[in-house]
Amino acid sequence: MVQFVPAHLDASFAAISDPTRRGVLERLGQGAASITELAEKFHMTLTGMKKHVGVLEEAGLVTTEKVGRVRTCRLGVRGLDEEAAWIERYRRMWDARFDELDRIVEELKRKEKADGRKTRK
Repeated sequence: MVQFVPAHLDASFAAISDPTRRGVLERLGQGAASITELAEKFHMTLTGMKKHVGVLEEAGLVTTEKVGRVRTCRLGVRGLDEEAAWIERYRRMWDARFDELDRIVEELKRKEKADGRKTRK
């Protein structure tokens, strides 16, 4: 069965797939920062950081405000609750599958042990 993921989830996962963008989110979790501050922290050009911030902004994870020549970045109002819920559904599914696999392996071990005792006698 094919499940369709809303486009904003795709944008969020694409945004956080990059380690620099994850670092930017962590840094902005401590407070607002200018593009220049972020570029310096991550040893990047202003153009490179603007592109990273743009991806985060498109995903709704960051907001920017330009005052004069300074563009200030802040965490967006949208958190990652829906993304976390999506991940949690799959975590539960995989946990259930691994639990079932454990049950099958234990059952096979019991059968193997019981069969071994029968053939030795």
